[in-house]
Amino acid sequence: MQIAQGVEMLEIAAEVMGETNFVYPVLLRDEDHAVLVDTGYPGLLHTFKQAVAQAGVAWSELDTVVITHQDIDHIGGLPAMLGEPHSRVKVLAHPIEQPYIEGERMLLKHTPEAIAAAEAMLPPHVPEEWRRAFLHHLAHPPKAKVDALIEDGQELPVAGGVIVVETPGHSPGHISLYHPASRTLIAGDSLTVKEGALHGPDPRVTPDMAAARSSLRRLAGYAIENVICYHGGLYRGDAGRRIAELAEEGQ
Repeated sequence: MQIAQGVEMLEIAAEVMGETNFVYPVLLRDEDHAVLVDTGYPGLLHTFKQAVAQAGVAWSELDTVVITHQDIDHIGGLPAMLGEPHSRVKVLAHPIEQPYIEGERMLLKHTPEAIAAAEAMLPPHVPEEWRRAFLHHLAHPPKAKVDALIEDGQELPVAGGVIVVETPGHSPGHISLYHPASRTLIAGDSLTVKEGALHGPDPRVTPDMAAARSSLRRLAGYAIENVICYHGGLYRGDAGRRIAELAEEGQ
C-alpha cells in the first residue's frame, strides 16, 4: 500500500505459534535507492520478494536494509536476503543493537526462561517439524553483519529524506524513522495498532516501559499524520495528539 510518494507499506503474512500473523515492513524508494525497513521472521524471503514486486520494485534494486531493533521478527529474514546471488544490500542499524544482530550477544528477550515459556505456549496441533524449527530459531537466532551504524537525527538519503529517531524502551537501541515530506512515522514496535486504534508498545515484550513512554513524549513533538506500526499496520488521523496521550498514560 502506497502511503506517500516513495513510502510503501508491505503486508507480510507468517505462521506463528500455529496462527497466521501479519507484520508491516516498509519499502522506501526513489530513482536512486530502494530501502527495506525490517525483514520479518525467518523463512519469508519469497513472500518479501512478492510484496516488493507488487510495490513496483525489482528485488535486484534493493540496496539497503534498515533494522529498527534486534527482535527475531525484524531480523529473521536478513541472512536469506544477504545470501541471495549478487546481493548488494547494506545493513544499517543502531550501535546498541549491532552486537545482537551480528550474533556477538544473545538476543535480550531469548533467555532460557523465555524460550521454555514459548515452547509451553505452542498449541498441540502445531506440526512437530514446525515446532522443532521454531525452537531452533529461538535458541539459535539468525545473525548478519551490520555494514553501517545510524544515529539519532541522521538523515537517510531516500524518498526526499528520512530522519532517524532514537526510541528506546521496546529494546535499548530501538529506532523509528520519520518522513517529513509526508509527515509519516515508521514506528517499528514503539507503537502498535489494534482494531484501528493507536496504542503504545506491547508491555508484555517491552522491558523498559518508562523509557518507552519517554520515547513517545519525544515523538509527540513531531508533526505526524500517518503512523506505520510493524504490528497492526497503518494509523491515520490526529496521530500527534494520540501519541501525546499515550505518553502520559501510566504516569
